[in-house]
Amino acid sequence: MKHKRQDGIGQALGHAISDKRLEVLRRIGESGSISQAAREAGISYKAAWQAIDTLSSLSGVALVERTVGGSGGGGARLTQEGTRLLALSDELAKARQTVLARFARSGQSPSPAGDGLGVRTSMRNQIPVVVESVSAAGRGDLAAQVLMRSEGGHSLTSSITRESADLLGLRRDLPVLLLCKATAVLVTPEAPAPQAGRCQMPGKVLRIARGRERDEVTLVLPGGATWVGFAEHPFGRRKGQSAFASMPDSALVIALPTH
Repeated sequence: MKHKRQDGIGQALGHAISDKRLEVLRRIGESGSISQAAREAGISYKAAWQAIDTLSSLSGVALVERTVGGSGGGGARLTQEGTRLLALSDELAKARQTVLARFARSGQSPSPAGDGLGVRTSMRNQIPVVVESVSAAGRGDLAAQVLMRSEGGHSLTSSITRESADLLGLRRDLPVLLLCKATAVLVTPEAPAPQAGRCQMPGKVLRIARGRERDEVTLVLPGGATWVGFAEHPFGRRKGQSAFASMPDSALVIALPTH
């Protein structure tokens, strides 16, 4: 049981170190109030609870407990595991800065979008982009539309919840990583007709892996990044020829690189 708990704490740190979830937890410990922690972190009360729920689920233990009294959302305090999580986070941050400083002295600085070492995922498509705007999907809608610009100057839109946008602290000119499952990407020889809720990018064929019903196609995007998707077999393009990738905006995941 203790081993599983330690694994859970590691999961929580791995997912939360780059966004506001740990900040919310820290502010709860300082103020004893979830509502005040939300205000100080600049997010909604609902988003603060989402942060607590996510960290608790990843940790496998309760990190916050409610107390009697308190204003707004009532009183709250960190459990022993919540305090331990923050202590581990501080130690990891110190160790990380030590390593980055050593690389900086040797002239091996991380890229502007971060070093990406904090992201481990099955998603093969991971490219650096910059946030251009964050807006509500519609009046009264709980989703947000995040418009981003790739290194090649192409615009892409991701649909996420407003709470997620708050917790990530998304804002104009913020460098982020854009992720997408290869199986969600459709590659076609010609540009598809514009369709609401879908994004598309032009590229040139780098590799084709032939399959029985589908071909896996790797494209080189403007700016030099690669993007992997699937096309109907047989795909009618060769290496170096142009092709297009399209995907639902709901399939595009935003991640903050660690710094």
